Amino acid sequence: MLIKLKPQKRIKQKVALLATLLATSFAAVAQSTEQVEISGSEGKALVGEVLSSFDNPWAMTFLPDGHSLVTEKPGTMWLLDKNQQKRFSVSNVPSVTARGQGGLGDVIIHPEFATNSTIYVSYVERDPKDDKFSGAVIERATLNITESGASLSNRELIWRQSPKVTGNGHYSHRMAISPDGYLFISSGERQKFTPAQNMAMNLGKIVRLNDDGSVPEDNPFYGNGSVTEQIWTLGHRNPLGIDFDAEGNLWAHEMGPRHGDELNIIERGRNYGYPTVSQGDHYSGVKIPNHEDIPIFKSPEKAWVPAISPAGFIIYKGDKFGDWTGNGFIGGLSSKALVRVAIDKDEEGKWNVEEAERYEWGKRVREVEQDNMGNIYVLEDKEGGRLIKLHHSN
Repeated sequence: MLIKLKPQKRIKQKVALLATLLATSFAAVAQSTEQVEISGSEGKALVGEVLSSFDNPWAMTFLPDGHSLVTEKPGTMWLLDKNQQKRFSVSNVPSVTARGQGGLGDVIIHPEFATNSTIYVSYVERDPKDDKFSGAVIERATLNITESGASLSNRELIWRQSPKVTGNGHYSHRMAISPDGYLFISSGERQKFTPAQNMAMNLGKIVRLNDDGSVPEDNPFYGNGSVTEQIWTLGHRNPLGIDFDAEGNLWAHEMGPRHGDELNIIERGRNYGYPTVSQGDHYSGVKIPNHEDIPIFKSPEKAWVPAISPAGFIIYKGDKFGDWTGNGFIGGLSSKALVRVAIDKDEEGKWNVEEAERYEWGKRVREVEQDNMGNIYVLEDKEGGRLIKLHHSN
């Protein structure tokens, strides 16, 4: 016997069939997502969800709505959608000639990005008269996003490393904005050693500026010349990660010489000693005195011997990984690890900083970032470097 379905029943059946097909499709997509097994040195494994891949990625920052920006050292900036998939290549980005450690660098957003769409971009600028000479610079710009693309406008150069020197290493040029609105910049000593102690240069320093690039009058060396008055701290080698903790303290790690990588609490006007002191040796094998040998210099809160080659840094402020709130996360290049650091103070106000765990999957880690939901992401180094979102292992 043939039973004819009423039109309403046929519609309901089609809707049910469509829902089943969509569910099956989504399940297939979920199963096809590439995952990375990440081992922990203390036995606490993680799972990494691979989201995108890039050509020598260098930095990442999140926008308030969940989109993000990723820079590639050869000169491309990507706008990612809320699922962290490539959406647009951003146009009118500064032009770079990538050499050695230099090219397109860091990107961060202004604290009032939601209303002013302002971002900061660091990159390496070559001398037009002799491109053997170079230095890092920072631009402030407006990020424009439409349905058809993304671009920068109102670009304004607000800071330069001074002077430009030869070589293509130790630019650092990481940025962070303090809770009270100041722009802090890490400036490497460009593999020239002595600039870190030369107060007429802003190389080997942590620099503090107003958000428009002008110099705050309460900087420790204000009034001693246009370059000197930018300086907040001195005696740094190659600081490749800076971030503020929840209490507003600034932390910076720096890549040491042959070994002796450091994590420092950054205090106004202090001298951190390089190249006079370090916990490492020169690559030539010449021994450098330790910080405790010449105690007038500020010692690191934590040093690594052998080296981890730190790059990228956050102090975790979310609660999705509740046990990690207040911990530091450092990308490791030579160590091929994500290094978690426990940070706290004792009753006497002394900092206690210890490595808590290393998470490894055989890749160099260039960048670490946190989104507004408390998720943690890492960018692998080199060509094909992947963007990976971390999850607890079940």
